Amino acid sequence: MSSILQQETTNYLHSRGIARELPVRSVERAFFNPNLEGFWHMAINALVENLTMLTIPLVGAAVIRERERGTIEHLLVMPVRAHEIAAGKIWANALVVAFFGTLSLLIVIKGVLHVPIAGSIPLFVAGMVLYLFATASLGILLATIANTMPQFALLAIPVFLILNMLSGGASPLEAMPQPLQVAIQVSPAVHFVQFTQSVLCRGAGIDQVWPHLAVIVALGAIFLAAALARFRRMLARVQ
Repeated sequence: MSSILQQETTNYLHSRGIARELPVRSVERAFFNPNLEGFWHMAINALVENLTMLTIPLVGAAVIRERERGTIEHLLVMPVRAHEIAAGKIWANALVVAFFGTLSLLIVIKGVLHVPIAGSIPLFVAGMVLYLFATASLGILLATIANTMPQFALLAIPVFLILNMLSGGASPLEAMPQPLQVAIQVSPAVHFVQFTQSVLCRGAGIDQVWPHLAVIVALGAIFLAAALARFRRMLARVQ
């Protein structure tokens, strides 16, 4: 950035017939990471990646395994509805991932790696639970599309890679083509990465990050509605 600014200023002065030393000098300052410690960003990004990578397979496998082993018939004779079965799959797995995700943040990232946490940890945990709801709903949706665990794995791997590589954590969204930046807004990972960076790195409050949380909840509701529609049809075929 400094070299680009210097080159552009030099070209401008030369175009005006001024060939002398630059009258200005650029000074770069990093507000939230003064020493530009790369592992700060990598540690937080790795946490987000693992939350996504664990939630989708766990929730999807919970649905697929019951259908493969025939235990889903046991649920059909119980006085529960399709959305109650799906809710049990979502929260049972998502809360476990949220618990260990919180421990990873406190023990590994903050305790072992000594990455400073600028914002509110309870706010981050609340946002993480909402994100896990969205990804778990996506996991159930994928499980209703696949018929077996190998099919689910082949379907979940590219979904995870897209969520991870285009989330803005591995590479900034600004470096992507403009149409892709618009299309990837349907991914909850994009908004969770922005939420995470704002809260943990820049100390943002709820008044600044609530739009990201609202989008995550809306996307999760859409995934859940589509998953429930397919889940009911799947249960009807089993009956």
